[in-house]
Amino acid sequence: MRTLTIGTTEISDRSAAYVIAEIGHNHGGDLATAKALFTAAAEAGASAVKLQKRDNRELFTKEVLNKSYTGRNSYGATYGEHREALEFGESEYRHLAAFAAKLGIDFFTTAFDEVSLDFVMGLGLPAIKITSGDLTNTPLLEAAGRTGVPMIVSSGGASLSDVVTAVNALDGVGARFGLLQCTATYPAQAEQLNLHVIDTYRRLFPNTVIGYSGHDVLKSVLVSAYTLGARIIERHFTLDKCARGSDHHFSQTPVEMKKMVEDLDAVRAALGSPVKRQIPEETPALAKMSKTLVVRGSHPAGTVVEPGMLAAKTSGRPGIRPAALAEVLGARLARDVDDEHVLRLSDLIYTTL
Repeated sequence: MRTLTIGTTEISDRSAAYVIAEIGHNHGGDLATAKALFTAAAEAGASAVKLQKRDNRELFTKEVLNKSYTGRNSYGATYGEHREALEFGESEYRHLAAFAAKLGIDFFTTAFDEVSLDFVMGLGLPAIKITSGDLTNTPLLEAAGRTGVPMIVSSGGASLSDVVTAVNALDGVGARFGLLQCTATYPAQAEQLNLHVIDTYRRLFPNTVIGYSGHDVLKSVLVSAYTLGARIIERHFTLDKCARGSDHHFSQTPVEMKKMVEDLDAVRAALGSPVKRQIPEETPALAKMSKTLVVRGSHPAGTVVEPGMLAAKTSGRPGIRPAALAEVLGARLARDVDDEHVLRLSDLIYTTL
C-alpha cells in the first residue's frame, strides 16, 4: 500500500487530501506577512505551509545575479538584490517553525540547492520539497533522499523518461517521497494540465503517493485530481492577488483555499465505498418509487397464477418485487384476493409433483 507520513499525518489512498499552502516568497521578505499567511492557511484548513529556500550565490551565476531587474515585481535593482530581499535566514525560519507548531500546521520548505538542503536539515522540518526544475538534478535528489526526511517532488516540464530516472534515483537511495503531477506554466490552462498523468504515475509507481501541484485558476481541477487519486494537493497561497510579486495573481486567497479544502473533504465523502448497497436513508424514497406485484381482478383461492393476472405497480406497501415474477407464476392462490391486492409470499401455495 502506498503511504507517506509527514509529521503525524499518514497520506494514503484512503486518506484525506494533504493540502499544502505554497507561500513561496509571497511574504515579500516580511516576517509579519509570513506569519499572517501561516495563520490564514491554518484557518483555511491547510495541512501544511511551505516556503522556498535558495542560497543565491550557490544557485545562480554572477552574470544572472548582476543583471538589472526592474519592474513592478522587483525587490531590488539587480536580480541578486531582488532574490536576497526575499530570503529568510535561520532566525526567521526557527521563529516560523515555532509559530507553525503553535498553529498546529506542518511547515517545510523547498531546497533549491545543496547548501539550502543542509540549511533545511539543520532546522528539523518534517519534509523537504524538490521543485520541478530539479527533477533532473540527480545529485540534489539523491542528497535529499539520503537524509531520510520525507520528500515531495514536482514533475513540471518533465518527460516520462525524466520522471522514471528520478524515481529510480530516489528508490536507489531509499528515499521516502511523494510525486506530484505539475504543469510549469503560470497560470496553467485547462488543456495543459493532463490530469490523466496521475493515472500513469499511479500505475507505474504503485508504492508511491501521487499528488498534484496546481498553477491553474480553475475551481474544479483540484477536486478532479483528488478523484483520480492525487492525495497531496499543492496550491500557491496569498493574502492579496494584486500584491507585488510574480506568483500572487495565480495564487489562492484564504477564502478560496477554505472552499477548496471543503470541496476536497466533500468529494472524499462522496467517493465512499466501492461496494454497491442500499443505505438506510434510501428506504423512504424506495417505498414511494419501488413497484411490487399486484393482482389484476378478483380471483378465488386455488387459482393458478398466470402472467395476465399480475401487474407491477407502486403501492407504498411491502410485497414481491417484479424481478421475482417467474418464481410466482404457476403457484396457486392460498386465499381469495381482490383487485389490486398486493401479493405476498403468504398468498401463494407451491405444489410439487
